[in-house]
Amino acid sequence: MRSVRIAIIGAGFSGLGMAIRLKQAGIDDFVLLERADDIGGTWRDNSYPGCAVDVQSQLYSFSFAPNPDWSQVYAPNTEIWDYIKRVAAEHDVDRHVLLNTELQGGTWDDTAARWRLETSNGAIDARYVVSAMGPLSNPALPDIPGLDNFTGTVFHSARWDHDHDLTGKQVGVIGTGSSAAQFVPEIQPSVAQLTVFQRTPHWTFPRMNRRITALERAAYRRFPVLQRLVRARQYYYRELIGTLLQKPRALEAIARLRMRAQVRDPQLRAKLTPDYRIGCKRVIVTDDFHPALTRANVEVVTEKILEVTPSGVRTADGAEHQLNTLILGTGFEVMPIADPLRGRGGDTLTERWQHGRSAYLGTTVAGFPNYFMLVGPNTGTGHTSVLLYAEPQIDYIIDAVRHAERQGAAVEVRQEAQDAYNADVRARLADTVWLTGGCHSWYLNEPGGSSVLWPGHTGRFQRALARFDHENYTLRNARTQNTAS
Repeated sequence: MRSVRIAIIGAGFSGLGMAIRLKQAGIDDFVLLERADDIGGTWRDNSYPGCAVDVQSQLYSFSFAPNPDWSQVYAPNTEIWDYIKRVAAEHDVDRHVLLNTELQGGTWDDTAARWRLETSNGAIDARYVVSAMGPLSNPALPDIPGLDNFTGTVFHSARWDHDHDLTGKQVGVIGTGSSAAQFVPEIQPSVAQLTVFQRTPHWTFPRMNRRITALERAAYRRFPVLQRLVRARQYYYRELIGTLLQKPRALEAIARLRMRAQVRDPQLRAKLTPDYRIGCKRVIVTDDFHPALTRANVEVVTEKILEVTPSGVRTADGAEHQLNTLILGTGFEVMPIADPLRGRGGDTLTERWQHGRSAYLGTTVAGFPNYFMLVGPNTGTGHTSVLLYAEPQIDYIIDAVRHAERQGAAVEVRQEAQDAYNADVRARLADTVWLTGGCHSWYLNEPGGSSVLWPGHTGRFQRALARFDHENYTLRNARTQNTAS
């Protein structure tokens, strides 16, 4: 059995950020468990045409590892993946990664105050566990009758079939979310016919992407403060958007005018105009999605899909749409089944969360000593970079580890502190557009509420994690099993 100080689950953006900050804090005894054959998480898995970040690249990168060489304001997936791998190599993280190693189970040993982990490559013993599995890592497959009977080519956008040439094909796309909004404009010019099956329309917001000039990149390298100023401007711009989304009428008016300019056909425009408040669902950042849907070889179908037939898709109006390729742009499972570790009481997080997901600061869970999460419940954002939430969590976790080791004990959040925190979060969510905007979305994943989103400005979350608040934790001594605050 391999014994380590810290085991990190997942080698995507958050997990690698955790590893880098541990190295910078002088902590070198850790491993990253990665189930795939390379690091990178979602940017390893998603390679569909047009795949890119929908937050400005300067924000969608580590504050402690700025990249002056982004080629565009919104970097394409290949650049982001290259950035992740380069930063990991520069900080000597690669040697800590165990690829093709999936966490299969594990238990908390209360006597030794350690986690006993079971992986696909053997047992690991760790004092601390940090789960960085990512909330959007498992593709969501639609539950449509007959999908397995389709005789053409079918694949999910997160598992793009690059060997399948779409040129001249009759292509169907199920879904009109963020991924489809990126790949539909890319494939539309080459296909013979593109049928887009839309369940719910989305509000869109201008992307205004552009190439970053060589002069700008040189200036960022020579004067890093300039890049920090650009990042700060983008940060406050995004926070302003977050504020406006809570009073959305002005943004809706702008979006409607933009829709009228991009979609001249009133019937198509009616199909594409949402009947819920902007911000209730994830707003799609795009300049070319709606224009692509106006092209002569594109049809937008809003009738309910009844079944997939061997040769196409049959809808509720009786029409059968003949296809030879079907692309599932149906997004991801939000907050996938939690990692299979059993806490101090013997239950898993899946069992603990049967009636609702909850954690303290989205980072720790009562009953799970020395266990931490990155991008856990209620740390999602509808307006800015998720890394602005992950980074304060990382620093908080390092402070927690240091406090635990100074005290020679395991740390576990108090149940009453967790309950009070979650009651406050839910109260602040109650009047937000996400719960009152009149739509059904993956934001609403709890009965009458959400365990996905953070209700407020990014700064409020960052301040909440600015220090490890040990007074809300119990210390558990491995030798005597006594507890203390």
